[in-house]
Amino acid sequence: MMTASTTTRRRSTEHPKIAFAAASSDGARQALHELRGRYAFVSEEEADVIIVLGGDGTMLRTLHRRLQHPRPVYGMHRGSVGFLMNEYRAENLLDRLSRAEPVQLRPLRMVARPMAGEAVEAWAINEVSVVRETREMAKLRVVVDGVCRLEELMGDGILLATPAGSTAYNFSAGGPVIPVAAEILALTPIAPSRPRHWRGVLLPSSASVELEFLEVEKRPVSAVADITEVRDVRTVHIQEDASATLTLLFDPGHDLEERILREQFIP
Repeated sequence: MMTASTTTRRRSTEHPKIAFAAASSDGARQALHELRGRYAFVSEEEADVIIVLGGDGTMLRTLHRRLQHPRPVYGMHRGSVGFLMNEYRAENLLDRLSRAEPVQLRPLRMVARPMAGEAVEAWAINEVSVVRETREMAKLRVVVDGVCRLEELMGDGILLATPAGSTAYNFSAGGPVIPVAAEILALTPIAPSRPRHWRGVLLPSSASVELEFLEVEKRPVSAVADITEVRDVRTVHIQEDASATLTLLFDPGHDLEERILREQFIP
């Protein structure tokens, strides 16, 4: 006959092994202390799921840290911006994880070639942006899949955003909000001066984008892939990395697809 304690032990083995990653803010550290007091936890390397406590910045840093060895990530909002996070509640965490719905993301791979030094490779979950470093406007050429599509763009810069990042810098720059399942990227100018009325384009997720910067000695620019910045670049190549898949977990009814759709109806 199976005892109650045996039943409890067997059921507990069905739960995923969890690790915690927290921001340095007081709210995130307090949440970490509370959750560690309630639930068993392991290291990220041993975990089936990583629980992220903080805001979108902490989530992005965690995803970048796990790019080579990804784990499903479930965020709870204890920071400033929480677009990629679920509501924070300490109770019933394991039950929430069992019902969570996955959303898969593919990052952008950036190769930036500076005026001096070696090329720098970095990944972006939100966007790759290139912006001017001085009072002089950036001047650049846009090449897509080997074809020059824009001979000269002048302005503060340009960015290429994923669907997950389309509501961030891209949206602030006037770019479109993109559903996660659309397999589309947004190429959006930042404060364009010439051509003044060009507002960017939508590209298939398979597109290869090459940005060539003109008069770089006079008009230096920086390239930023989420958390990695490369200064004084000559060219930047960007393409979705189909070999890398990241999984975010969301409570039912609050997934990323729903949030992006809801964002488009906010006046």
